[in-house]
Amino acid sequence: MTRTTIEVEGLRDLLDQGQPVTVLDIRRSAERAEWAIPGSVHVDAYDTLNADDPNALADVDLPREGPVVAVCGAGKTSVIAAEQLRARGFQALSLAGGMKAWSLAWNTAEVEIPGTEVDMGAEIVQIRRTGKACLSYLIGSGSEAAVIDAAVDPEVYLGLAEERGWKIIHILDTHVHADHLSRSGMLADLAGAGLYMPEGAPVAYPFFALDDGDEIRISAARLEALRTPGHTAESTSYLMNGKALFTGDTLFLSAVGRPDLEASLDRPHEKARVLHGSLSRVLGLDPETLVLPGHTSEPVSFDGEPIVAALSEVQESIALLHEDEDTFVEKLAEHASPTPENYQRIVELNRSGETPEGDPTDLEIGANRCAAG
Repeated sequence: MTRTTIEVEGLRDLLDQGQPVTVLDIRRSAERAEWAIPGSVHVDAYDTLNADDPNALADVDLPREGPVVAVCGAGKTSVIAAEQLRARGFQALSLAGGMKAWSLAWNTAEVEIPGTEVDMGAEIVQIRRTGKACLSYLIGSGSEAAVIDAAVDPEVYLGLAEERGWKIIHILDTHVHADHLSRSGMLADLAGAGLYMPEGAPVAYPFFALDDGDEIRISAARLEALRTPGHTAESTSYLMNGKALFTGDTLFLSAVGRPDLEASLDRPHEKARVLHGSLSRVLGLDPETLVLPGHTSEPVSFDGEPIVAALSEVQESIALLHEDEDTFVEKLAEHASPTPENYQRIVELNRSGETPEGDPTDLEIGANRCAAG
C-alpha cells in the first residue's frame, strides 16, 4: 500500500539528518508570512487546490531527488496537493496535521563557549522549537543537568540528558511565558527534579524561589539569578559561571523583550522604564558574555548552528540600546500593541499550572510576538 502521509517526527528526522527532501508549502501567502518551515518552497495554491483545479500544481518545478512533502495549515488541502504530485510521478506525501502539528517540531545545537573545559566545566545544548522559534536549554556538568524554559515534550529533554549520561536535577523558568505552554512542571515531575521560578512569580503551584543573586549548582557549573524585570515583573536572567547569560525574553539577539505582554497595555511607559533599567544592568556585564535568548525572530533551521552572540555584538545590532532612557521609553511605549488573544489564555494556564483540554497546539499555533525594536 502506497504511503500518502508523513508524521511530523518523520519529516523532522529527514531534515535533522540532512536527507534529500523538498517541503512544498501550498498555503496562502499571508499565512506563510506569519511562519513557515525553513527551506520550504512556496506556491500559493490553496484556493485553486480546494476548487478542484487538476492543474493547480502543473507548472510547479520541483527536484526529483527525495520525497516532496506538501504542507498546509491542518493537513487537509496538502492531501490534494500530494495526490496531484504523485500523478506527475513525484514521491509525494502530505504532512499529517500540517503547520499546526509542525509547531511541536524541534532540533538542537551545541553551544560552544570559549574556555568551557577549563573555566566552565559544563556543556550547553540549545533545544529549538523550530516552528514557534522558542529556545530552551539543557546544561550538563559531571553527571548532573538543568533545563531552562522547557518548551517541548518533556521526553525530549530526558532523552537528550540520558544520551549524555546526565540526570536532570533542576528545572528553571525565566518568567511566566505568554506565547507557549511551559513544560517545566511536567518535566520536573517526570525527572523528579526541583522546579525553580523567580521570587514573586504569580503562579499557583509550589516552586523554589530564586531572588536576585541566588545561586544553584549543577556539579561544576554555577547559575546566578539576575533580576531583569520589564518584559514581566518577575523576569529573571541566569548567569552561568560569569560567561553565558540566559536572558529569557528580556533581551534577544536583534531586539528587546516587549514590556507590554503582561496580559494588558496598562502603564506602558512605566514598564518600558523598568525594562530599560534591566537592560542597562545586563549591558554592564563583560562584553564577551554570551547571550542565550528564549526566542528568535524566525523559524529555526535544521543547521546545527546555535543562536547565540557576544553581548557586545548584540548591543551593536539593536538600535534601541543606543538611545537614552527617555527616548527608549517613548519608542517602546508608542509601539505598544494589544496582546494576542490566545496569549491571555496561555498566561492563565501557565500561572495555574493546569493542562488545557484538547490539543495544546490550538492555543500555541503561530509565531511568537515577544520582541520589540
